Amino acid sequence: MPVRTRRKNPRRAVATETAAHGHRRTRMDHAQELAEDYVELIDDLIQKCGEARAVDIARHLGVTHVTVTKSIARLQNEGLVTSAPYRSIFLTDKGRLLARRARERHRLVLDFLIALGVPRNDAEIDAEGIEHHISPRTLDAMKRFLKR
Repeated sequence: MPVRTRRKNPRRAVATETAAHGHRRTRMDHAQELAEDYVELIDDLIQKCGEARAVDIARHLGVTHVTVTKSIARLQNEGLVTSAPYRSIFLTDKGRLLARRARERHRLVLDFLIALGVPRNDAEIDAEGIEHHISPRTLDAMKRFLKR
């Protein structure tokens, strides 16, 4: 009995690669979102309290101390923060730049949603999610819209 080999469908292969690219981008976006949330919060805590401690970060984000410790280790590997055991956490220049950019993007998305008539409380919540997954072109379009 002859063995049937299945031919690859080029359209299916392209669709699969496109889906894989989309999933890769989503994973990268989530990793970036985590980094941005942490550096923004660390910056806020330093400005308000003079220091950022893991216990304060855990309380603000609603996560465990262990989760914060693991995340801070990742941020250190990325060159965004410095920290020593049982010490405060500080942003590097790279971390401060990321915090500033994330905060600016948040403000732009928030202002855009408010300009559309979204109530401020809803706009605050929505902006927190949208700001991390928005393309530079969409941000530019929002800027142009707000300048009118």
